[in-house]
Amino acid sequence: MVLFPVVLLITFGVIEGALWYHARNVALAAAEEGVRAATSNGASLADGVAEARSFAQEAGADGVLTAIAVTSSGGDTQVTITVEGSSQSLFPGWSGHLVSQSASGPVERFTGPD
Repeated sequence: MVLFPVVLLITFGVIEGALWYHARNVALAAAEEGVRAATSNGASLADGVAEARSFAQEAGADGVLTAIAVTSSGGDTQVTITVEGSSQSLFPGWSGHLVSQSASGPVERFTGPD
């Protein structure tokens, strides 16, 4: 009698952890896509933010990643894109775990000889 609730709680905990891990992977992939878009020659930070937001919404469209927020920082040589959101939750009334992933990369640019 006592064992069933414990097994059920462990099972839900494992599934909840898997949902958080998957949402984390979606956020990281979206941040990396944003960096790729922002670091290409002639692109801007706004291009990277738009690409990251689009990727996160498409990849997390089934509720994997909700309340998506994308921020960027950087300058002429380095770009960082951060994707934040909440993972899906099995427990009613709980919005899920917060997820935040960042990716950085150098900006592609032409330089002259020294």
